[in-house]
Amino acid sequence: MSTTTICGTEINIRGRLLRVASLEGEKYRFIDDPRRVVEGLQQSEARVDLFTFIQRVSDVSPKHRYPMEWDNFAVLPITGFDHWWTKILGFKGRNKAKQAEKKGVKLREIPFDEVLIEGIWRIYNECPIRQGKPFPHYGMPHERVSSYAGTFLDSSIFIGAFLEDVLIGFAKLTIDETRTQAGLMHIVSMIEHRDKAPTNALIAHAVKACADRHIPYLVYSNFAYGNKKSDSLSDFKERNGFQRVNVPRYYVPLTGRGELALRMGLHHKLIERLPESVIAKLREYRANWYGRKLQLSAGAS
Repeated sequence: MSTTTICGTEINIRGRLLRVASLEGEKYRFIDDPRRVVEGLQQSEARVDLFTFIQRVSDVSPKHRYPMEWDNFAVLPITGFDHWWTKILGFKGRNKAKQAEKKGVKLREIPFDEVLIEGIWRIYNECPIRQGKPFPHYGMPHERVSSYAGTFLDSSIFIGAFLEDVLIGFAKLTIDETRTQAGLMHIVSMIEHRDKAPTNALIAHAVKACADRHIPYLVYSNFAYGNKKSDSLSDFKERNGFQRVNVPRYYVPLTGRGELALRMGLHHKLIERLPESVIAKLREYRANWYGRKLQLSAGAS
């Protein structure tokens, strides 16, 4: 993947045969005037076949004439913390959040500094397998943690879950340019302390952080991915009050190759075009394979 700047907007370009451009941090950054970026990409020396961008959750009606498909976000509308806690969050979710407090977990907003970087590094390197697949941040060195987690610092909030002053989970909220939505860019907790429900407590504190700042939408990435239906993560989002909101995603072909790829559906990954039954079997096989691999590694040590 390469990066270029067009009209003051940072753009990522990925792919070899099909070069697809998108905004850096596209689920957390948006453009209101895509025409300027499209024209800039057309005049750029960087080869781009297709440009894609997405609208905010506060603006779900299609407003541009470019080719469009529906994408989605997992969205929690926020009118106040108490309303969410008493009216939206279910009994199980409240018990989980209370469980963290009862077991000594403390939540607070924290600065992005060396102490936080060290804590994130420890969380990332706790286990190589999460949710039945390799955890991509396992083995990440300190300096990479700093650059990876340290994006958009001027518009981000870091929340830490602490047990006896040791970071056991963290969340990063990134606020968009209009301050109408905050996206959970990172939320990870230590598997060792899963019984203390730190992730549930982090969600509760994230809701409070948005409510205190009068941010009306908390976004937890996608609600669904491709043809993939319900799983443990989407169930967790739903239990905490997140709901699916469809938003327009645009694809702007900039070359003949981009036009052809769009017509043939080649702008989607192969896994996104497979039936859900096949995807479920592949996930099951993957989880079993990595589970055996982890057991063998533990036995060898």
